[in-house]
Amino acid sequence: MVAEAADGPSAVAAAERERPALCLLDVHMPGSGIRAAGEILQRLPDTAVVMLTVSRNDEDLFDALRVGAAGYLLKDTDPDRLPHALRGVLAGEAAIPRTLVARVIDEFRSHGRRRRVPLAGRRGVELSSREWQVLDLLSAGLTTAEIGRRLFVSPVTVRRHVSAILRKLDVPDRQAAVDLLQEKS
Repeated sequence: MVAEAADGPSAVAAAERERPALCLLDVHMPGSGIRAAGEILQRLPDTAVVMLTVSRNDEDLFDALRVGAAGYLLKDTDPDRLPHALRGVLAGEAAIPRTLVARVIDEFRSHGRRRRVPLAGRRGVELSSREWQVLDLLSAGLTTAEIGRRLFVSPVTVRRHVSAILRKLDVPDRQAAVDLLQEKS
């Protein structure tokens, strides 16, 4: 270990100063670990970045991968496996727990099959396949907890998807989103 940083900007500065082969960042570190990862990778493209986090949130996972992280490990990873995973990243492998790989594959498969919600007077709004799943389950009357159990995600993740849906559709609440979906059906 060549440096330790308490926040994203400090991590970027330390990486530029030390030029490590690998940076291990927390997704939710102050100043955004994902933003820091993107900056480090932009400035030091030969440095590998691995996110170490408690977040099982799809958006955090995909955002980290989009900025170029070579790994996304959970803090409950067996401590004996961590050095092996990091050496693998240095050897060109990805480090993603098996429990999250299915989500990556699902997102990759569905990327070309995203559907749009046509909105009056505006270009249609694109929802991800997971957002469509959540919206469909909302329209079936399921609660946040029930949707989480059905999709094998936490209620927090469901609420984040619902928030994204409401923001994209520009509606005030779940019922308005369901009503909009039923209007377009």
